[in-house]
Amino acid sequence: MSEALWFVLVGGLLLARGLTASMLLRLPVTPAIIYLAVGLLVGPTALNLFHFNPLQESALLEVLTEVAVLISLFSAGVKMPAPISFARWRAPIQLASVSMAVSVGLVAAFAYYLLGLSLGAAVLLGAILAPTDPVLATDVQTRHPGDRDQLRFTLTCEAGMNDGSTFPFVMLGLGLLGLHELGDFGLRWALVDVLWATAAGIAIGAVSGVALAHAGSKLRGHPPRHKLMDEFLGLGMIGVVYGLSVLVDAWGFLAVFFGAVALRQTELKLAGAAVDEADHVRADRDHSEAANALPDSDPAPTVSGGSLIFKEHLERLSELMLVLLIGGMLFVNSWSWRAVGLALFLFVVARPVSVFFGLLGTRTSWQIRGMTGWFGVRGIGSLYYLMYAIQHGLSEDLALELGGLTLIAVTLSILVHGISVKPLMGRFSRRRKPRP
Repeated sequence: MSEALWFVLVGGLLLARGLTASMLLRLPVTPAIIYLAVGLLVGPTALNLFHFNPLQESALLEVLTEVAVLISLFSAGVKMPAPISFARWRAPIQLASVSMAVSVGLVAAFAYYLLGLSLGAAVLLGAILAPTDPVLATDVQTRHPGDRDQLRFTLTCEAGMNDGSTFPFVMLGLGLLGLHELGDFGLRWALVDVLWATAAGIAIGAVSGVALAHAGSKLRGHPPRHKLMDEFLGLGMIGVVYGLSVLVDAWGFLAVFFGAVALRQTELKLAGAAVDEADHVRADRDHSEAANALPDSDPAPTVSGGSLIFKEHLERLSELMLVLLIGGMLFVNSWSWRAVGLALFLFVVARPVSVFFGLLGTRTSWQIRGMTGWFGVRGIGSLYYLMYAIQHGLSEDLALELGGLTLIAVTLSILVHGISVKPLMGRFSRRRKPRP
């Protein structure tokens, strides 16, 4: 496909998305399914107008997916309700740790015993497919700051953390393949890749978020005169936090998420409004509907609230581009029983079982456990980890095999979760509404 046709295709999709926004809200499927259908139509599956080769373009795709995930993690972090409490955060913390480990183990066992992969490749595949996705799971995530829905909070918070907590397993898989140093008896892996990288990432994010909140309160003025600069501050924080994390071998995804959480929590405390989140919900909604109409008399404007709508726009744009590329990666013969069987095992066995073990000991209702077990959306994060592994020396043959399995799992997740999300979430919401 020529450059001119690319402009026409992407521009046409953006126009269609903007003009049919209200119509798409009424459709029983998510926009990602439409982007995927267009990608399959113009890609090698149907018209073969273009083919995006993920192996040849792995460096580019790694950067694109990395940026998309970072923006989504920031958006998720600033939507976490205040104040933070262990009782509320216990379930997503266990999902991002216990469920993560169980999911990696189950997928690795399936790949090792049934697909015939080596132990290192099986563990790496488990790590690639284990994290839920913050980019494609918008319809099941927290809708705005202060949203008190427990299911949405749990899924959003889990996605925010497990895109970082899966990294140690990625490094373990690479180490078993001889592409990363694990140390004697895995000691280096345990100390550096698990303990140090996790703790340092959370610490960098938390300190940076608190610092930016205080700096914003002192230097921007009351009210800030240049509210559009909140977007610069948000993007700047993502860049600085992620860059610092990479420099010290910490997990940057965790740092960005916890940086956004700390930024939002600190701003609310500084504004004296941590006990009255509703005021900030209304302010953020007004900003998202008409940014320029936000009154100057707003008592507590925040960097997190001011930058959120811009990040969500970038998030939707990256979703369109990357899902379109996924469609352009697939051939008809990409579909195999091995790949489909793995995806089905992931959706109906590995995810529900891992959620069951992850939520043991919590007070989460069985209804929310069931919904959480189903909505383990896989997407852009899995593509990032696949490209990360390719860039760290994965052999071409193994990259092709793992890439084919990953792409089918992500594609089927877009389809099955995209078709089921609106009816299931609608029914779930109606059941939880108090009867008159």
